[in-house]
Amino acid sequence: MPRTSMFAYPRQDLVAGIVVFLVAIPLCLGIAIACGVPPVSGLVAGAVGGIVASLISRSPLSVTGPAAGLTAIVLTQVEVLGSLELFLTATLLAGGLQFGFGVLKAGRYAALVPSAVIKGMLAAIGITIIWKQIPVAFGVNGGLTDIPGNIHPGAVVLTVVSLVILYGWRHTPLARFGFLSPALFVVLIAGGLAAAFGSHPQLGLSGSHFVDVPLGGLSALAAAVPRPDFAGITMPAVWVAAITVAVVASIETLLSVQAVDRLDPLRRTSPPDRELLAQGASNAVSGFLGGLPVTAVIVRSGANVAAGGRERLSAFFHGILLVGAVLFAAALLNRIPLAALAAVLIQVGFNLCKPALFTTQVRLGFTQLAPFALTITAVLAFDLLKGVIIGIVAGMVFVLFQNARGALVRTVDPNGATVLRFRRDGTFLSKPTIVSELAAVPDGTRLIIEGTGEYVDQDVKELLSTFLEDAPRRDILVTVNGIDLSTAVAGGGH
Repeated sequence: MPRTSMFAYPRQDLVAGIVVFLVAIPLCLGIAIACGVPPVSGLVAGAVGGIVASLISRSPLSVTGPAAGLTAIVLTQVEVLGSLELFLTATLLAGGLQFGFGVLKAGRYAALVPSAVIKGMLAAIGITIIWKQIPVAFGVNGGLTDIPGNIHPGAVVLTVVSLVILYGWRHTPLARFGFLSPALFVVLIAGGLAAAFGSHPQLGLSGSHFVDVPLGGLSALAAAVPRPDFAGITMPAVWVAAITVAVVASIETLLSVQAVDRLDPLRRTSPPDRELLAQGASNAVSGFLGGLPVTAVIVRSGANVAAGGRERLSAFFHGILLVGAVLFAAALLNRIPLAALAAVLIQVGFNLCKPALFTTQVRLGFTQLAPFALTITAVLAFDLLKGVIIGIVAGMVFVLFQNARGALVRTVDPNGATVLRFRRDGTFLSKPTIVSELAAVPDGTRLIIEGTGEYVDQDVKELLSTFLEDAPRRDILVTVNGIDLSTAVAGGGH
């Protein structure tokens, strides 16, 4: 299907843009708070993602903004670097790296990451989000250990009400309208309850329990938004953070875009390399303006599809509305209780690490469960990039050993000859199995080694040559089919 202009469906896209904006508001604020950064940084990221990405991308329905999948990275790297300003520099550099990925047409390589590793990464992110939001849900400024003795009853009531709405939503008549956002209802109802609690001595919330967006328009916003510290460009730790953001954001983006393409009623396909260019430009601009790193995000994109979006105009319009909200509706945003956003994020976290995900991995067997579990453990113990690398290495090792285990099968043909047939590639990992099978061949028999159509590496060829040299002593007559042993020296040439 030929590409259409982003202005081809203005009526549908303007309506969808409003819906996506209403979904994005609580998520942008909540993710920023979960990352431990000013809420305005989440709104800046949402606005930049909506405007910049939609102008460059050719993905008609995906929406870009701050993502829950990057929460663990932001939390860890801000702490490692020692300041948000240095992390903003890393975000800007990450955007440059992503743009480079797009220029080099690296989008196809995201498919190399095993699905078990991706699931483990997302589950670890979900666990991180939940434990970071539990204190906020109890109205506590601090960590889990600060909860006893500091619980705020009003915050707990708002959290419980919010979770009931979020998890009970699908049982209400409103759930039939796919474009309605339960998160928005949570924000509205919790905001109303918080106002009602204002005069109550025990339930009333203090200023620290609400969102804090700068008041005073553009000048106040410019003064309050953090700025990147360009001295960090020469710091190795900043580049490590940039690489981490670039790699993880690219993977999450490409996976989200693929998922959204499947929802597209017009059955269009988004070019992955163009998407990397768009995401790179968005992250560079977001970091420069004091915003969080961004990716294509499935929740907002799904809302876009459900609301009838057809082209990139919907994402662009939602970005414009976010700018308007920051500039002209900060007072309203500051009435949103943090406990309500914590409930939204707890639901997001549980969606990333559902119990069904763990039971599925167990059911798939050890070779899928082990990389999944190792990725979760490594992400929680170290950081996201190290965890993903460990998971990828583990996945490769398990695949290789699984492949090596059944590389050779032994049968007996109608003439009584023993047949050793390669049914998979014969690599150095197969050597223990091959040695065992060759040792089990009875003396004084005829042996056929069949490798036609399979790859056999030099290690295995030298092993077979050594066996052929020793075969006459055991009175074994050997026939080798499909394997060139002309370059293989018995004993490896030693």
